[in-house]
Amino acid sequence: MRYAYSSMSIDLTPKPTFEPTVKDPYGREVRSLRLSVTQRCDLACAHCHREGQSESIVEMTPDEMEKLVRIAVSLGVRKIKLTGGEPLLREDILEIVSRISPLVTEVSLTTNGSRLSRLASPLKLAGLRRVNVSLHTLDPDLYARICGMDLSGLVVDGISAAVRAGLNPVKVNMVVLKDTNEGHIGPMIDFCARSGAVLQLIEFEADRESSNGCQFAERYYSLKSTEEMLAQQSFETSINELHRRKRYRIPVNGGTVEVEVVRPMHNTEFCSNCSRIRMSSDGRLKPCLLDPGGEVDVLTPMRNGMSNHQLRGLFLKAIENRKPYWS
Repeated sequence: MRYAYSSMSIDLTPKPTFEPTVKDPYGREVRSLRLSVTQRCDLACAHCHREGQSESIVEMTPDEMEKLVRIAVSLGVRKIKLTGGEPLLREDILEIVSRISPLVTEVSLTTNGSRLSRLASPLKLAGLRRVNVSLHTLDPDLYARICGMDLSGLVVDGISAAVRAGLNPVKVNMVVLKDTNEGHIGPMIDFCARSGAVLQLIEFEADRESSNGCQFAERYYSLKSTEEMLAQQSFETSINELHRRKRYRIPVNGGTVEVEVVRPMHNTEFCSNCSRIRMSSDGRLKPCLLDPGGEVDVLTPMRNGMSNHQLRGLFLKAIENRKPYWS
């Protein structure tokens, strides 16, 4: 008897199953967890919000992260975003990814890209689905002024390596700062079109108390006119479900590029469509980036022997503390 074999590959990887997603008091489902793995970083960007974390040198182990992610998954969390500081400074980052990736539909990572070139392929093999890379300009001198030193060449190499490794979509995060890099949006669009990446333009963000201060006035650049220009040039517009952010596909030099615009401040639609909760590198659940209230420590109780059922209750408490920041 002859057997015919198909050349089509079949994915036999077990797919995770999820409990119904928990909602906060405002009816918003919590579907993703933004997990900081370290506060260490090899750059010193003055505009960095540090993921809203209070300074700490405590870091969770891969085993502790896996345990807490399992609890989050029991509440319906489906996606994990690994952040820092700079997450690729963790020598065990591949172990972290490999432990977490089988538990959820997607593990992604945000990085400054300085170590991405050599790690892109190993991260893909470990189970990383996609990556966000911070790059605010291609100009080496300006990069050094924004970030404290020039690592732009390493970052560009890292973006290329991520595209080759299939960590797609590779998103390039560009925080647009007043009187600094607003004139570099065009070159960044061209760069992303050439490299096969998505450009994500991000407005500088401050909390309510600082939004009227000198630092905000010096750094904030409104992307309203840029978004209007993109809308005129685009031949296709879509919506990112998270925060209802708009994506514009525009023609560039015979090709196309996708540009996503992130405008969080004083934007009720942004907060009303937020589906994430955050965890600091020292194991504190944060209901919101900018609101310091409502944080819940889960690492200390876990290290003191708290049961999974009790830890799940702490997650529910943090979700209960969620409220729209800009409303």
